[in-house]
Amino acid sequence: MMALKTRLRLYLVTDAVLCTTPDLVTTVRLAVANGVTMVQLREKTATTAQRVQMALALKEALAGKGVPLVVNDDVAAAVAADVDGAHIGQGDMSIAQARALLGPDKILGLSCETSQAVQAADPALVDYLGLGPVFGTATKTDHAQPIGLDGLAQLVALSPLPNVAIGGLKATHIGDVHKSGADGMAVVSAICGQADPAAATRAFKALITEEAL
Repeated sequence: MMALKTRLRLYLVTDAVLCTTPDLVTTVRLAVANGVTMVQLREKTATTAQRVQMALALKEALAGKGVPLVVNDDVAAAVAADVDGAHIGQGDMSIAQARALLGPDKILGLSCETSQAVQAADPALVDYLGLGPVFGTATKTDHAQPIGLDGLAQLVALSPLPNVAIGGLKATHIGDVHKSGADGMAVVSAICGQADPAAATRAFKALITEEAL
């Protein structure tokens, strides 16, 4: 598998409600086939049991692709499904607890919205940071105040950890995200919410390659 920093380039965060063409697994499969390099299962209203089942279905779909799969906000589901790792936010369990449950070899991502959170992230425990929200987004109504592209650049500069920008990002933002120094960008509706997720992913991939993100 490629280095994690490279895998963060085009990071898909799922939303089963948006993935209607025709379903979550098919949307993820199409996105990965056309350029997505990492997948986060984020289903806020699902139970742990439901997340485990979704994670197992995605794990099967991604088998042999070399694309990491992590589960958002539910370390127990990530462990039960034995996927590549988990991603937690500031309001979830502590980094130390998450790492203890996951073990030393799984991926652990952490959402950071402030400079204090970035600087507090221990590189011995955390593998990468999700920085944002860069812009406001309807897919996560409880997000913090958007930090903008300038704020993104400031957070990127504060940590040696690999990082991925998230929050309202579209293909048109790839150049600006690249200039911020971020290793990659995470998207939800820009792929999951599109009638043709394969074509939407290819558009991202072409621009990312051009910008060498």
